[in-house]
Amino acid sequence: MKTLRKIFLLFIVQAMAIPMMAQFVLNDADTKYATNLLKKGTHAPDFKLKTSTGKTFKLSSLKGKYVVLDFWASWCPDCRKDAPNIVRMYNEFHKRGVEFVGVSFDTDAKAWADAVVKYGIPYTQVSELKKFHDTEISKSFGVQWIPSMYLIGKDGNVILGTVLSDKLERTLTEITSTNKKISGSKENVTIQGSKGKLAAIIQKPELKDGEHCPMAILMHGFGANKEGQLLQLISDSLQANGIASIRFDFNGHGASEGDFKDMTVPNEVEDAKKVYEYVSSLPYVNSVYLAGHSQGGVVASMTAGELGNKISKVVLMAPAAVLREDAIRGNTMGAMYDPLDPPESVKLFGSLRLGRDYIETAFSLPIYETAAKYQGPACIIHGTGDRVVPYTYGERYHEIWKNSEFDILDGFDHGFSQNPYRAADLASKFFIK
Repeated sequence: MKTLRKIFLLFIVQAMAIPMMAQFVLNDADTKYATNLLKKGTHAPDFKLKTSTGKTFKLSSLKGKYVVLDFWASWCPDCRKDAPNIVRMYNEFHKRGVEFVGVSFDTDAKAWADAVVKYGIPYTQVSELKKFHDTEISKSFGVQWIPSMYLIGKDGNVILGTVLSDKLERTLTEITSTNKKISGSKENVTIQGSKGKLAAIIQKPELKDGEHCPMAILMHGFGANKEGQLLQLISDSLQANGIASIRFDFNGHGASEGDFKDMTVPNEVEDAKKVYEYVSSLPYVNSVYLAGHSQGGVVASMTAGELGNKISKVVLMAPAAVLREDAIRGNTMGAMYDPLDPPESVKLFGSLRLGRDYIETAFSLPIYETAAKYQGPACIIHGTGDRVVPYTYGERYHEIWKNSEFDILDGFDHGFSQNPYRAADLASKFFIK
């Protein structure tokens, strides 16, 4: 009977398993709705249309500037949903020299004008006041779906055509960012962890003699390391705003000592506590924050629970509390095993092997119960398109932490690949404020 039970359980696990790559690599909406948009490098056709105030506008009048063309309509539900995001981008990027132009497919001038007022749209609006597919501009720009957006370069050529505002924001961030030197210092340090020495990087703002600042401990996810873009973006932003940070490799990861096979969530919590002890003893540190992505988010939450009011703020990014259910199902990162009798190790992607201790400790890990002991300020960031860790796991943290805010990013995947700058900005701003 016991053997039959194991066979049945393994059958269910295999039936439920999602292939590893399918969890991470998803086709975005552009593959379906942006296929007829002008390709990168194409010269954007000029047009002359009336604005909402009756003036004549020509695209060529903005030659020599970056231009965002936002194709929308007041009757379009997706456009209305996206409008606050576009306005937010305008407020951020117009001061960097980017012009925005809204191209409306409204036929009712009053409905169009009312929507402009309702959403507080401050940039130029033009329209032919004709039905969507009867307009000349929809044909010349290949627009068959709204919202659609273009980023036009200073030379008048298309840089990006997309139906995704997050992809637009990512591109805008990359082309308008300047490599400003951040004042302060960057130092490599080693800290004794649970399984050997941990490799870490401290970024510290410029401080006067006797001046203090907060320190944020940043934790990477399963199989990752401290050099990931998301953590680096947060470190740079914090340093530029007077906050120090330390990002480190957990045991068995990156440049730290230890064998990945011996890694468990509990010994990663011990690593995090060792790092806390190190930074809290630094003479310039007056408070400590925690942030973690994926499994690092689980570790941050449990560390905060164990340290309580010693931690001032916490940020969780796509916290992978699903890892307990994964162990119970016998499926970790696409690798399947018998959860009732796990092997000594399980082969994962690349050369990594998951140890039995990881599975057995994850099976009964008190994630939320431990995290609930922390009740300080917290921010949870999660994407609705996350197929590795459904956003409901982030919601649960929000429910148990009454002093938390929940930033949900529509369509974002587990790694926030649609726009990592957005996720990093939310995290750093929570600490900065």
